[in-house]
Amino acid sequence: MAGLDRNSPTPESITLHQQSRVLEIGFSDGSEYRIPFELMRVCSPSAEVQGHGKGQEVLQTGKREVDIVALEPVGNYAVQPTFSDGHSSGIFSWDYLYFLGSKQDELWADYNARLQAAGVERDAPMPEKGGHACGSH
Repeated sequence: MAGLDRNSPTPESITLHQQSRVLEIGFSDGSEYRIPFELMRVCSPSAEVQGHGKGQEVLQTGKREVDIVALEPVGNYAVQPTFSDGHSSGIFSWDYLYFLGSKQDELWADYNARLQAAGVERDAPMPEKGGHACGSH
């Protein structure tokens, strides 16, 4: 789902809210989402988080207070955030941001279930070896 689907709605507005740590994004289909920076970070489409294949995902922890310190455009199809923990390799296409916004409840439930299964707390420092990142997209 990280690629650009030509049928996906495109953003009409993108606003970073530093104090509340959310990216507010309005799409051409009229939908609007407020995506927490933490969700973006733990579900980053980067290889660092998703791995290079099924089963190589790395469970992210300790990201509740993460900020976005920069947000750079990538062509006409995506943005690349730089997070305050130094992570900057994830490219968030418009369809992936739409996915994150529209599936927040399911993604949070899945993330919390994986934390519980791994026996780690959401605010724990990153473990040496992790479990799974966000579900397959």
